[in-house]
Order: sequence, then structure tokens, then C-alpha cells
Amino acid sequence: MIQSPLEMRHLQTLVALADTGSLSRAAERVFVTQSALSHQLKLLEGHYGAPLFERGTKPLRFTQAGTRLLGLARQVREMTGEAERDIAQWVSGGGGQLRVAVECHTCFDWLMPAMDAFREHWPQVELDLVGGFQAEPMALVESGVSDFAVIHDRPAPRAGVAVAPLFTYETVAILSRSHPLAQKPWLSPQDFAGETLISYPVEDDMLDVMRHFLTPAGIKPKRRNAELTVAILQLVASGRGIAALPSWSVQAYLERGYVVAKPLGEAGLRCELYAAMPESLAEKPYLQDFIAKIRSGA
Repeated sequence: MIQSPLEMRHLQTLVALADTGSLSRAAERVFVTQSALSHQLKLLEGHYGAPLFERGTKPLRFTQAGTRLLGLARQVREMTGEAERDIAQWVSGGGGQLRVAVECHTCFDWLMPAMDAFREHWPQVELDLVGGFQAEPMALVESGVSDFAVIHDRPAPRAGVAVAPLFTYETVAILSRSHPLAQKPWLSPQDFAGETLISYPVEDDMLDVMRHFLTPAGIKPKRRNAELTVAILQLVASGRGIAALPSWSVQAYLERGYVVAKPLGEAGLRCELYAAMPESLAEKPYLQDFIAKIRSGA
């Protein structure tokens, strides 16, 4: 493939010619002499074997070949301008891209309000979700697919990744109102031994109740999975098993008396959410404000 002689300066020259209509004014526009501008055009015409504009016309009129290159020049100029504006916003902290990945099914209950509030204050930041629930959000940050990951528990240090605490929450046991365990003030790990744990379809080590409460006690109950929180609660209410969910995700159902909640252990089970992000973005004002909005709404 023959290498093209086209450079940005050539494209700028073509746009200047179209805008000004003459060689002399175009040369002034791009800060070169008229002789140098003519040399650029002859180089291109020699490469393509065709004139780029009709000589002696006023205003200057492009040929078919020149018109095609002019279209390319305008397109490249627009794309270049957009990219340079984006970069300027990123550098200044006023704009950028924020792609969010989440590790928990119920995070959207508080994440969406935080995202809505963020958009009002940072309209120049492109805010988006990365494909819903993610089993390995840290890997997405490391690979550059995500700019912000919500994860359970503080992760082990990773090169190039910064971590910030978001908030602490309580995971509670959820039971039907008629379940015998509903009469207890709190549940122990042994209370789960003969029960069916209704949960999201994830591995044991991704469930707070398993990771921090049941597995350390050597308890592995039977599992039944459901994709949606409302489906889990319906199964619990109908006596098919018990669940353990973040308190924020079930508050409305508890207030209606649809199900009941009990602490996990006498002191309750407190869990933590963290944010992981590239170190290069960690101090950006818009990212720090996003973290603040999450914390304030938790």
C-alpha cells in the first residue's frame, strides 16, 4: 500500500482555501507564505495525478478530487476538535468519561440516585454503566474497560488501582412472618444449618452472609437462586427458605410487613463497600464528587 502524503497541515490548507476562496488569504489563515502553500498543493496534485481546484476562478472552485479531500479535511478537523476538547476537559477536571461497574445486584438502589445527582453537576462527564452486574469489576478497572468499580470489602493492593471506602451497611436475615425463626431476636450461623438460603445466582464467596457469617462457622446451607430481589422476597414470604440481604434493599417490604428482618449475630453483620479506580483518575474533581454523592446518599 502506497503511503499517503496527507498531513494535518494539508487538510488545514484545504479548509482555509474553501473558507477564504483565494490562495493569498488561505496562506495568511494557516500562517505560511503563498509560495509554501502552493508547494503543498502541487505535492498533493502530483500524488493524486489530478488538480484540486480550477485555476483562474474567483472565488476558487474545487474539482471533484479537491471536493473529496475537502470533505475529508472537514471531517478530520471536527473529530480532532472534539478529541482536543475532551482532553482539555479531562486535564482540567471538568469533563471526561466515567464508566461504572458494580459487583452487587442491589447496588442500583442507591447508585442510580447518585448518578442522577452527578449528571446535574457534571453534564460534560459521560457517565455510563458497564453491562450491569459484574463478577470481576477489579479486572475491568485494570484492563481499562471501567473507570469506577463498586466492590465488597477492601481488595488486596493492585498496581495502578486506587481504592476508597464508600460506606458501611448491615446485611440482615429475611424471613416470612410465620417462620419459627422470626420469633428470635437475632440469628446464629447454626440457625441456617437446616434451612434453604435463597440468594442471587453467584458463588458463595460473593455473598456477605456466606463470606462473613456462615463459612467461618462451617455452615453450608442448601441454596436456591433467584435473579431479582423481588423474586427472592416472594420465595421467602411463601416459606420456601430464608435470605440475607442489605437492609437498604428490603426497607420498603419491611415497612409493609411483607417479610421480617433479623440481625445476623447478636451485634449484627456490618459490611463495607469500596470504590476502585485507576490511580490516574483518583484525584479528578468529578470523580471525587461522585464518591461524595454516593456517601451522602447512603
